[in-house]
Amino acid sequence: MQDRGELDWTNIIFMAVAHLLAGLGVWWLIAHFSPWTLALGLLWFALCGLGITGGYHRLFAHPTYQAAAWLRLAYLLFGAGAVQNSALKWSNDHRIHHAKVDRDEDPYNINAGFFWAHLGWVLYKDADHELKRIRDLQADPLMRWQHRYYVPLAIAFGGLLPLAIGLIWGDPFGALLVAGFLRLVLQYHATFAINSLAHSLGAQPYDSSTSARDHFLTALVTLGEGYHNFHHRFQNDYRNGVRAWHFDPTKWLIWALSRVGATSGLKRAPAQRIREARAASALVHAAAAER
Repeated sequence: MQDRGELDWTNIIFMAVAHLLAGLGVWWLIAHFSPWTLALGLLWFALCGLGITGGYHRLFAHPTYQAAAWLRLAYLLFGAGAVQNSALKWSNDHRIHHAKVDRDEDPYNINAGFFWAHLGWVLYKDADHELKRIRDLQADPLMRWQHRYYVPLAIAFGGLLPLAIGLIWGDPFGALLVAGFLRLVLQYHATFAINSLAHSLGAQPYDSSTSARDHFLTALVTLGEGYHNFHHRFQNDYRNGVRAWHFDPTKWLIWALSRVGATSGLKRAPAQRIREARAASALVHAAAAER
């Protein structure tokens, strides 16, 4: 049984208010439609999303490549705008998830229920504040700075900056509702889908020892993070969608930036190991089907 601990009323109230304002954002788009406001919302979804996928996840939690200082800073700023905690805390939780996947210690353990893995775990206080698994990241002064000033950075990049940009075409309130809160809530559920849908829906072509699964739909809404079975099997690979046709914009961005020197040392699992994993998984599925 998952030890749920004490309710986190700060998170509960924030989530409730964010969802309410996201609903107002939908109404605003219908009643006061502006293509500029909609475009800003899409841009902010991409920038804050890449802050999580390319930065928090594939650079910090799993050091699958190196990045220039300006890119690390951009990841930290827009990652804060995604309002999913500081990069240090996010990375610590994620490393625990990989080390303890599907067990009680897993912060978003799918075996505690779909709702728990998706959103429930956010509504309870985290008793572990020691951040034991990210000592390497704590050596980075940029990450320590973002951790210290996470709340004002989240407010600035999650809400105030979109509002200020909206002043350019005379729709600051709409920009706040759409690029701030509607974008934020959609991003929450896209990210949370990796903890819930990607551990319950899809195929397991590389490893069936955990609940992690690959599915195109989760990749589509998470900028490529939905190839989760591959990721759990080869977590040190900068790609999630390993096949050329897999939808993985984060992979494409990291590779493109390597062409201009902004990223380097891109790690890839050896092709032979990937083939061996697929073959072994196919044997396990065939044996299970014969039972």
